[in-house]
Amino acid sequence: MFDYAATGAHTRTSRCNGAGDAPRHLRVHGGTLLSGAIDVKTSKNACVALLCASLLNRGTTTLRKVARIEEVNRILRVLDSMGVHHEWIGQDLRLTPPERLDLTRLDTDAARRTRSIIMFLGPLLHDHPEFELPFAGGCELGDRTVEPHMVALRRFGLSVETSGGVYRATVKDRVDPPGTIVLTERGDTVTENAIMAAARFPAVTVIRNASCNYMVQDLCFFLEHLGIRVDGVGTTTVTVHGREDIDADVDYAPSEDPIEAWSLVAAAIVTESEITVRRVPIEFTEIELALAEEMGLEYAKGPEYLAENGRTRLTDLTVHPSRLRAPMDKIHPMPFPGLNIDNLPFFALIASCAEGSTMIHDWVYENRAIYLTELNRLGARVRLLDPHRIEVAGPAAWTGAEVVCPPALRPAVVLLLGMLRAQGTSELRHVNVIHRGYEHLAERLQLLGAEIEAF
Repeated sequence: MFDYAATGAHTRTSRCNGAGDAPRHLRVHGGTLLSGAIDVKTSKNACVALLCASLLNRGTTTLRKVARIEEVNRILRVLDSMGVHHEWIGQDLRLTPPERLDLTRLDTDAARRTRSIIMFLGPLLHDHPEFELPFAGGCELGDRTVEPHMVALRRFGLSVETSGGVYRATVKDRVDPPGTIVLTERGDTVTENAIMAAARFPAVTVIRNASCNYMVQDLCFFLEHLGIRVDGVGTTTVTVHGREDIDADVDYAPSEDPIEAWSLVAAAIVTESEITVRRVPIEFTEIELALAEEMGLEYAKGPEYLAENGRTRLTDLTVHPSRLRAPMDKIHPMPFPGLNIDNLPFFALIASCAEGSTMIHDWVYENRAIYLTELNRLGARVRLLDPHRIEVAGPAAWTGAEVVCPPALRPAVVLLLGMLRAQGTSELRHVNVIHRGYEHLAERLQLLGAEIEAF
Protein backbone atom coordinates (compact mmCIF):
# COMPACT_ATOMS: atom_id res chain seq x y z
CA MET A 1 0.00 0.00 0.00
CA PHE A 2 0.98 3.61 -0.48
CA ASP A 3 2.97 4.98 2.46
CA TYR A 4 1.22 8.18 3.50
CA ALA A 5 3.61 8.64 6.38
CA ALA A 6 6.36 9.23 3.85
CA THR A 7 4.53 12.30 2.56
CA GLY A 8 4.42 13.92 5.98
CA ALA A 9 1.07 15.40 4.99
CA HIS A 10 -0.90 13.74 7.76
CA THR A 11 1.16 15.44 10.47
CA ARG A 12 0.02 18.92 9.52
CA THR A 13 -1.98 20.83 12.08
CA SER A 14 -3.78 24.16 12.03
CA ARG A 15 -3.42 27.11 14.34
CA CYS A 16 -6.36 29.25 13.28
CA ASN A 17 -9.68 29.80 15.04
CA GLY A 18 -9.27 26.73 17.18
CA ALA A 19 -9.08 24.35 14.21
CA GLY A 20 -5.76 23.05 15.54
CA ASP A 21 -7.69 21.68 18.55
CA ALA A 22 -9.94 19.57 16.31
CA PRO A 23 -9.79 15.78 16.89
CA ARG A 24 -6.88 14.17 15.07
CA HIS A 25 -8.38 10.65 14.94
CA LEU A 26 -11.82 9.06 14.64
CA ARG A 27 -12.95 5.66 15.92
CA VAL A 28 -15.93 4.23 14.07
CA HIS A 29 -18.16 1.36 15.20
CA GLY A 30 -19.59 0.24 11.87
CA GLY A 31 -22.65 -1.67 10.74
CA THR A 32 -25.20 0.72 12.23
CA LEU A 33 -28.18 1.90 10.21
CA LEU A 34 -28.57 5.66 9.95
CA SER A 35 -31.83 7.58 9.90
CA GLY A 36 -33.19 11.10 10.00
CA ALA A 37 -32.57 14.29 8.03
CA ILE A 38 -29.51 16.47 7.53
CA ASP A 39 -29.01 19.89 5.96
CA VAL A 40 -26.30 20.58 3.40
CA LYS A 41 -24.01 23.45 4.40
CA THR A 42 -22.88 26.29 2.15
CA SER A 43 -20.36 25.59 -0.59
CA LYS A 44 -16.70 25.40 0.41
CA ASN A 45 -15.47 26.36 -3.04
CA ALA A 46 -17.95 29.20 -3.44
CA CYS A 47 -17.07 30.65 -0.03
CA VAL A 48 -13.35 30.54 -0.83
CA ALA A 49 -13.92 32.29 -4.17
CA LEU A 50 -16.02 34.98 -2.47
CA LEU A 51 -13.34 35.58 0.15
CA CYS A 52 -10.89 36.21 -2.67
CA ALA A 53 -13.41 38.37 -4.52
CA SER A 54 -13.93 40.52 -1.41
CA LEU A 55 -10.50 42.00 -2.24
CA LEU A 56 -12.13 43.74 -5.20
CA ASN A 57 -14.43 45.70 -2.89
CA ARG A 58 -13.49 48.80 -0.90
CA GLY A 59 -16.69 48.46 1.11
CA THR A 60 -17.75 45.93 3.73
CA THR A 61 -18.56 42.39 2.56
CA THR A 62 -20.91 40.21 4.60
CA LEU A 63 -21.22 36.54 3.69
CA ARG A 64 -24.05 34.50 5.18
CA LYS A 65 -23.80 31.03 6.74
CA VAL A 66 -20.14 30.48 5.91
CA ALA A 67 -18.94 27.01 6.87
CA ARG A 68 -16.20 27.21 9.52
CA ILE A 69 -13.81 24.89 7.77
CA GLU A 70 -10.04 24.81 7.63
CA GLU A 71 -9.87 26.09 4.05
CA VAL A 72 -11.85 29.20 5.03
CA ASN A 73 -9.67 29.69 8.09
CA ARG A 74 -6.50 29.57 6.00
CA ILE A 75 -7.79 32.25 3.62
CA LEU A 76 -8.87 34.37 6.60
CA ARG A 77 -5.36 34.11 8.05
CA VAL A 78 -3.95 35.39 4.77
CA LEU A 79 -6.49 38.21 4.59
CA ASP A 80 -5.79 39.16 8.22
CA SER A 81 -2.08 39.39 7.52
CA MET A 82 -2.84 41.82 4.66
CA GLY A 83 -4.87 44.10 6.92
CA VAL A 84 -8.41 42.85 6.22
CA HIS A 85 -10.48 42.75 9.43
CA HIS A 86 -12.90 39.86 9.78
CA GLU A 87 -15.63 39.30 12.34
CA TRP A 88 -17.86 36.27 12.89
CA ILE A 89 -21.45 37.22 13.70
CA GLY A 90 -23.05 33.87 14.46
CA GLN A 91 -22.70 31.90 11.24
CA ASP A 92 -22.10 35.04 9.18
CA LEU A 93 -18.74 36.55 8.29
CA ARG A 94 -18.06 40.26 7.91
CA LEU A 95 -14.96 41.49 6.07
CA THR A 96 -13.72 45.08 6.27
CA PRO A 97 -10.72 46.03 4.11
CA PRO A 98 -8.07 48.60 5.08
CA GLU A 99 -7.36 51.73 3.05
CA ARG A 100 -4.56 49.81 1.37
CA LEU A 101 -3.57 46.18 1.64
CA ASP A 102 -0.15 45.43 3.13
CA LEU A 103 1.29 42.56 1.11
CA THR A 104 4.67 42.69 2.83
CA ARG A 105 3.34 40.87 5.90
CA LEU A 106 1.48 38.11 4.07
CA ASP A 107 1.08 34.90 6.09
CA THR A 108 3.03 32.59 3.82
CA ASP A 109 2.44 29.53 6.02
CA ALA A 110 -1.33 29.75 5.63
CA ALA A 111 -1.04 30.70 1.96
CA ARG A 112 1.07 27.66 1.11
CA ARG A 113 -1.53 25.32 2.61
CA THR A 114 -4.26 26.24 0.13
CA ARG A 115 -4.57 25.99 -3.65
CA SER A 116 -6.96 28.95 -3.45
CA ILE A 117 -4.09 31.42 -3.04
CA ILE A 118 -3.74 31.41 -6.82
CA MET A 119 -7.09 33.27 -6.95
CA PHE A 120 -5.52 36.30 -5.28
CA LEU A 121 -3.80 37.13 -8.58
CA GLY A 122 -6.93 38.42 -10.32
CA PRO A 123 -8.04 40.83 -7.56
CA LEU A 124 -4.56 42.06 -6.57
CA LEU A 125 -3.32 43.01 -10.04
CA HIS A 126 -5.54 46.11 -10.07
CA ASP A 127 -3.87 48.00 -7.22
CA HIS A 128 -0.42 46.45 -6.84
CA PRO A 129 2.11 46.84 -9.67
CA GLU A 130 4.43 44.35 -7.96
CA PHE A 131 3.70 41.63 -5.41
CA GLU A 132 4.63 38.09 -4.39
CA LEU A 133 2.53 35.07 -3.50
CA PRO A 134 3.77 31.63 -2.37
CA PHE A 135 3.13 28.60 -4.51
CA ALA A 136 -0.34 27.10 -4.17
CA GLY A 137 -0.69 24.07 -1.91
CA GLY A 138 -3.74 22.18 -0.59
CA CYS A 139 -4.48 18.51 -1.24
CA GLU A 140 -1.77 16.31 -2.71
CA LEU A 141 -3.46 15.37 -5.98
CA GLY A 142 -0.57 15.57 -8.39
CA ASP A 143 0.88 18.45 -10.37
CA ARG A 144 -1.51 20.88 -12.02
CA THR A 145 -0.07 23.60 -14.18
CA VAL A 146 -0.94 27.22 -13.42
CA GLU A 147 -0.20 28.23 -16.99
CA PRO A 148 -3.91 28.60 -17.93
CA HIS A 149 -4.17 31.26 -15.19
CA MET A 150 -1.17 33.09 -16.60
CA VAL A 151 -2.50 32.97 -20.18
CA ALA A 152 -5.77 34.58 -19.06
CA LEU A 153 -4.30 37.19 -16.70
CA ARG A 154 -1.55 38.21 -19.12
CA ARG A 155 -4.28 40.00 -21.07
CA PHE A 156 -4.77 42.27 -18.05
CA GLY A 157 -1.08 43.18 -17.91
CA LEU A 158 0.06 40.56 -15.41
CA SER A 159 3.35 38.75 -15.84
CA VAL A 160 4.65 36.20 -13.35
CA GLU A 161 8.07 34.71 -12.70
CA THR A 162 8.42 31.69 -10.45
CA SER A 163 11.44 31.01 -8.29
CA GLY A 164 12.19 30.09 -4.71
CA GLY A 165 8.69 28.80 -4.10
CA VAL A 166 6.93 32.10 -4.91
CA TYR A 167 5.10 33.77 -7.77
CA ARG A 168 6.70 37.17 -8.46
CA ALA A 169 4.03 39.25 -10.18
CA THR A 170 4.42 42.52 -12.07
CA VAL A 171 1.64 44.48 -13.77
CA LYS A 172 2.00 46.82 -16.75
CA ASP A 173 0.95 50.45 -16.30
CA ARG A 174 -1.22 50.45 -19.40
CA VAL A 175 -2.79 47.62 -21.34
CA ASP A 176 -5.31 47.49 -24.14
CA PRO A 177 -8.78 46.18 -23.27
CA PRO A 178 -8.62 42.38 -23.29
CA GLY A 179 -11.68 42.10 -25.54
CA THR A 180 -12.27 38.37 -25.92
CA ILE A 181 -10.26 35.84 -23.91
CA VAL A 182 -10.33 32.16 -24.77
CA LEU A 183 -9.34 30.07 -21.77
CA THR A 184 -7.02 27.18 -22.59
CA GLU A 185 -8.56 25.15 -19.76
CA ARG A 186 -12.17 25.18 -18.65
CA GLY A 187 -11.12 25.18 -15.03
CA ASP A 188 -13.12 26.61 -12.14
CA THR A 189 -10.34 28.65 -10.53
CA VAL A 190 -9.00 29.76 -13.91
CA THR A 191 -12.44 31.10 -14.83
CA GLU A 192 -12.84 32.78 -11.44
CA ASN A 193 -9.45 34.48 -11.74
CA ALA A 194 -10.32 35.83 -15.19
CA ILE A 195 -13.74 37.05 -14.03
CA MET A 196 -12.26 38.83 -11.00
CA ALA A 197 -9.61 40.48 -13.16
CA ALA A 198 -12.29 41.62 -15.60
CA ALA A 199 -14.59 42.93 -12.83
CA ARG A 200 -12.35 45.96 -12.15
CA PHE A 201 -11.08 46.49 -15.68
CA PRO A 202 -13.14 49.40 -17.09
CA ALA A 203 -14.19 47.65 -20.29
CA VAL A 204 -16.30 44.79 -21.56
CA THR A 205 -14.45 41.47 -21.40
CA VAL A 206 -15.76 38.29 -23.04
CA ILE A 207 -14.45 35.04 -21.54
CA ARG A 208 -14.94 31.94 -23.69
CA ASN A 209 -14.54 28.29 -22.70
CA ALA A 210 -15.46 29.44 -19.20
CA SER A 211 -16.46 27.03 -16.46
CA CYS A 212 -20.12 27.38 -15.55
CA ASN A 213 -19.82 25.33 -12.36
CA TYR A 214 -21.56 26.16 -9.08
CA MET A 215 -18.79 28.26 -7.50
CA VAL A 216 -18.35 30.30 -10.68
CA GLN A 217 -22.07 31.05 -10.73
CA ASP A 218 -22.01 32.13 -7.07
CA LEU A 219 -19.07 34.43 -7.83
CA CYS A 220 -21.02 36.04 -10.69
CA PHE A 221 -24.12 36.50 -8.53
CA PHE A 222 -21.93 38.12 -5.86
CA LEU A 223 -20.38 40.51 -8.39
CA GLU A 224 -23.85 41.49 -9.55
CA HIS A 225 -24.59 42.50 -5.95
CA LEU A 226 -21.48 44.69 -6.16
CA GLY A 227 -22.88 46.43 -9.22
CA ILE A 228 -20.95 44.51 -11.90
CA ARG A 229 -23.04 43.38 -14.85
CA VAL A 230 -22.27 39.80 -15.85
CA ASP A 231 -23.96 38.24 -18.88
CA GLY A 232 -24.04 34.54 -19.71
CA VAL A 233 -23.94 33.18 -16.15
CA GLY A 234 -24.33 29.41 -16.36
CA THR A 235 -22.90 29.20 -19.89
CA THR A 236 -19.40 28.78 -21.28
CA THR A 237 -19.32 32.37 -22.55
CA VAL A 238 -19.31 34.98 -19.80
CA THR A 239 -19.32 38.72 -20.52
CA VAL A 240 -18.14 41.01 -17.71
CA HIS A 241 -18.87 44.74 -17.79
CA GLY A 242 -16.05 45.93 -15.54
CA ARG A 243 -15.73 49.05 -13.40
CA GLU A 244 -12.53 50.73 -12.32
CA ASP A 245 -13.67 51.06 -8.72
CA ILE A 246 -16.00 48.98 -6.55
CA ASP A 247 -17.07 50.45 -3.22
CA ALA A 248 -20.25 48.89 -1.87
CA ASP A 249 -21.48 47.39 1.37
CA VAL A 250 -22.70 44.02 0.18
CA ASP A 251 -24.62 41.21 1.89
CA TYR A 252 -24.62 37.87 0.10
CA ALA A 253 -25.56 34.26 0.88
CA PRO A 254 -23.64 31.61 -1.08
CA SER A 255 -25.51 28.49 -2.06
CA GLU A 256 -25.20 25.00 -0.65
CA ASP A 257 -22.35 22.61 -1.45
CA PRO A 258 -23.11 19.93 -4.08
CA ILE A 259 -20.04 17.92 -3.04
CA GLU A 260 -21.13 17.74 0.59
CA ALA A 261 -24.63 16.89 -0.65
CA TRP A 262 -23.32 13.93 -2.63
CA SER A 263 -21.12 12.87 0.31
CA LEU A 264 -24.26 12.58 2.44
CA VAL A 265 -26.12 10.70 -0.29
CA ALA A 266 -23.14 8.31 -0.45
CA ALA A 267 -23.35 7.84 3.33
CA ALA A 268 -26.94 6.69 2.94
CA ILE A 269 -26.06 4.37 0.05
CA VAL A 270 -23.11 2.64 1.71
CA THR A 271 -24.94 2.06 5.02
CA GLU A 272 -28.16 0.97 3.24
CA SER A 273 -30.02 3.58 5.26
CA GLU A 274 -32.97 5.83 4.65
CA ILE A 275 -31.82 9.43 5.04
CA THR A 276 -33.28 12.72 3.87
CA VAL A 277 -30.60 15.12 2.62
CA ARG A 278 -32.09 18.61 2.65
CA ARG A 279 -31.09 21.68 0.63
CA VAL A 280 -29.40 19.76 -2.20
CA PRO A 281 -28.35 22.02 -5.14
CA ILE A 282 -30.01 19.71 -7.63
CA GLU A 283 -28.69 21.38 -10.80
CA PHE A 284 -25.17 20.39 -9.74
CA THR A 285 -25.95 16.81 -8.68
CA GLU A 286 -28.33 15.74 -11.46
CA ILE A 287 -25.75 13.73 -13.42
CA GLU A 288 -24.54 11.93 -10.28
CA LEU A 289 -28.13 11.14 -9.34
CA ALA A 290 -29.00 9.91 -12.83
CA LEU A 291 -25.95 7.64 -12.90
CA ALA A 292 -26.73 6.23 -9.44
CA GLU A 293 -30.34 5.69 -10.53
CA GLU A 294 -29.07 3.64 -13.49
CA MET A 295 -27.13 1.58 -10.93
CA GLY A 296 -30.38 0.88 -9.08
CA LEU A 297 -30.57 3.69 -6.52
CA GLU A 298 -34.07 4.31 -5.20
CA TYR A 299 -34.87 7.78 -3.92
CA ALA A 300 -37.59 10.40 -3.68
CA LYS A 301 -37.14 14.02 -4.70
CA GLY A 302 -39.16 16.82 -3.11
CA PRO A 303 -40.32 20.04 -4.79
CA GLU A 304 -37.69 22.55 -5.82
CA TYR A 305 -37.12 25.86 -4.03
CA LEU A 306 -34.53 28.62 -4.20
CA ALA A 307 -31.40 29.01 -2.12
CA GLU A 308 -30.91 32.22 -0.16
CA ASN A 309 -29.01 33.71 -3.10
CA GLY A 310 -32.34 33.67 -4.92
CA ARG A 311 -30.88 31.85 -7.94
CA THR A 312 -29.71 28.31 -7.15
CA ARG A 313 -32.34 25.55 -7.25
CA LEU A 314 -32.52 23.30 -4.17
CA THR A 315 -34.48 20.18 -3.33
CA ASP A 316 -34.71 17.58 -0.55
CA LEU A 317 -33.67 14.03 -1.43
CA THR A 318 -34.75 10.96 0.52
CA VAL A 319 -32.45 8.02 -0.21
CA HIS A 320 -33.88 4.51 0.22
CA PRO A 321 -31.97 1.25 0.76
CA SER A 322 -31.26 -0.08 -2.72
CA ARG A 323 -29.81 -3.10 -4.49
CA LEU A 324 -27.12 -1.73 -6.79
CA ARG A 325 -25.52 -3.10 -9.95
CA ALA A 326 -22.40 -1.95 -11.77
CA PRO A 327 -22.98 0.52 -14.62
CA MET A 328 -22.57 -0.56 -18.24
CA ASP A 329 -19.97 2.13 -18.98
CA LYS A 330 -16.98 3.53 -17.10
CA ILE A 331 -17.55 6.43 -14.73
CA HIS A 332 -15.57 9.58 -15.46
CA PRO A 333 -15.85 13.30 -14.68
CA MET A 334 -16.50 16.14 -17.09
CA PRO A 335 -16.75 19.93 -16.74
CA PHE A 336 -20.20 21.06 -15.62
CA PRO A 337 -22.84 20.00 -16.51
CA GLY A 338 -20.99 16.67 -16.42
CA LEU A 339 -20.19 14.58 -13.36
CA ASN A 340 -18.22 16.74 -10.92
CA ILE A 341 -14.56 15.80 -10.50
CA ASP A 342 -14.88 16.15 -6.70
CA ASN A 343 -17.81 13.72 -6.62
CA LEU A 344 -15.97 11.03 -8.59
CA PRO A 345 -14.24 9.41 -5.54
CA PHE A 346 -17.61 8.67 -3.95
CA PHE A 347 -18.42 6.38 -6.87
CA ALA A 348 -15.57 4.11 -5.77
CA LEU A 349 -17.54 3.68 -2.56
CA ILE A 350 -20.89 3.30 -4.35
CA ALA A 351 -19.39 0.81 -6.84
CA SER A 352 -18.08 -1.22 -3.90
CA CYS A 353 -21.72 -1.71 -2.88
CA ALA A 354 -22.85 -2.76 -6.38
CA GLU A 355 -22.93 -6.18 -8.01
CA GLY A 356 -20.32 -6.42 -10.76
CA SER A 357 -17.23 -4.59 -11.95
CA THR A 358 -16.96 -0.82 -12.40
CA MET A 359 -14.16 1.15 -14.04
CA ILE A 360 -13.54 4.66 -12.72
CA HIS A 361 -11.37 7.03 -14.77
CA ASP A 362 -9.99 10.09 -12.94
CA TRP A 363 -8.27 11.78 -15.87
CA VAL A 364 -7.69 15.09 -14.05
CA TYR A 365 -5.44 14.10 -11.14
CA GLU A 366 -2.38 11.87 -11.27
CA ASN A 367 -2.31 10.74 -7.64
CA ARG A 368 -5.88 10.56 -6.40
CA ALA A 369 -6.79 7.12 -7.78
CA ILE A 370 -4.13 5.43 -5.65
CA TYR A 371 -5.69 6.83 -2.47
CA LEU A 372 -8.95 5.03 -3.26
CA THR A 373 -7.16 1.66 -3.07
CA GLU A 374 -7.09 2.21 0.71
CA LEU A 375 -10.71 1.03 0.64
CA ASN A 376 -9.19 -2.45 0.30
CA ARG A 377 -8.20 -2.25 3.96
CA LEU A 378 -11.94 -2.21 4.72
CA GLY A 379 -12.69 -5.24 2.55
CA ALA A 380 -13.30 -3.54 -0.78
CA ARG A 381 -11.76 -4.83 -4.01
CA VAL A 382 -10.23 -1.84 -5.76
CA ARG A 383 -7.54 -2.55 -8.35
CA LEU A 384 -5.26 0.25 -9.57
CA LEU A 385 -4.92 -0.01 -13.35
CA ASP A 386 -2.73 3.07 -13.83
CA PRO A 387 -2.35 6.51 -12.15
CA HIS A 388 -5.75 7.55 -13.46
CA ARG A 389 -7.93 4.41 -13.47
CA ILE A 390 -9.26 1.93 -10.97
CA GLU A 391 -11.44 -1.14 -11.31
CA VAL A 392 -13.89 -1.78 -8.47
CA ALA A 393 -15.42 -5.23 -7.93
CA GLY A 394 -18.48 -5.46 -5.74
CA PRO A 395 -20.19 -5.99 -3.49
CA ALA A 396 -17.52 -5.64 -0.81
CA ALA A 397 -17.29 -7.74 2.36
CA TRP A 398 -16.78 -4.75 4.64
CA THR A 399 -14.57 -5.25 7.71
CA GLY A 400 -13.12 -2.80 10.24
CA ALA A 401 -9.51 -1.65 10.02
CA GLU A 402 -7.10 1.07 11.08
CA VAL A 403 -6.24 3.44 8.24
CA VAL A 404 -4.17 6.61 8.03
CA CYS A 405 -6.03 9.43 6.29
CA PRO A 406 -4.73 10.08 2.78
CA PRO A 407 -3.58 13.66 2.12
CA ALA A 408 -6.59 14.35 -0.15
CA LEU A 409 -9.96 15.58 1.06
CA ARG A 410 -12.51 13.50 -0.84
CA PRO A 411 -10.71 10.11 -0.58
CA ALA A 412 -10.39 10.74 3.17
CA VAL A 413 -14.17 11.20 3.47
CA VAL A 414 -14.74 8.12 1.30
CA LEU A 415 -12.77 6.08 3.84
CA LEU A 416 -14.77 7.51 6.75
CA LEU A 417 -18.05 6.61 5.04
CA GLY A 418 -16.78 3.11 4.25
CA MET A 419 -16.03 2.64 7.94
CA LEU A 420 -19.68 3.37 8.73
CA ARG A 421 -20.57 0.17 6.83
CA ALA A 422 -17.63 -2.01 7.92
CA GLN A 423 -18.44 -4.55 10.62
CA GLY A 424 -16.47 -4.07 13.82
CA THR A 425 -14.35 -1.12 14.90
CA SER A 426 -12.27 1.03 12.57
CA GLU A 427 -9.89 3.89 13.24
CA LEU A 428 -9.21 6.73 10.83
CA ARG A 429 -6.05 8.54 11.87
CA HIS A 430 -4.91 12.11 11.22
CA VAL A 431 -8.25 13.44 9.96
CA ASN A 432 -7.16 17.09 9.71
CA VAL A 433 -7.64 17.01 5.94
CA ILE A 434 -11.39 16.36 6.45
CA HIS A 435 -11.68 19.53 8.55
CA ARG A 436 -10.35 21.40 5.53
CA GLY A 437 -13.60 20.94 3.63
CA TYR A 438 -16.32 19.76 6.04
CA GLU A 439 -17.68 21.44 9.15
CA HIS A 440 -18.25 19.00 12.04
CA LEU A 441 -18.90 16.09 9.66
CA ALA A 442 -18.42 13.39 12.29
CA GLU A 443 -20.71 15.15 14.77
CA ARG A 444 -23.41 15.62 12.13
CA LEU A 445 -23.22 11.94 11.16
CA GLN A 446 -23.59 11.10 14.85
CA LEU A 447 -26.96 12.89 14.81
CA LEU A 448 -28.05 10.40 12.16
CA GLY A 449 -27.04 7.50 14.40
CA ALA A 450 -23.45 6.91 13.36
CA GLU A 451 -21.23 5.58 16.16
CA ILE A 452 -18.13 7.76 15.86
CA GLU A 453 -15.75 8.75 18.65
CA ALA A 454 -13.18 11.50 18.32
CA PHE A 455 -9.82 11.00 20.06
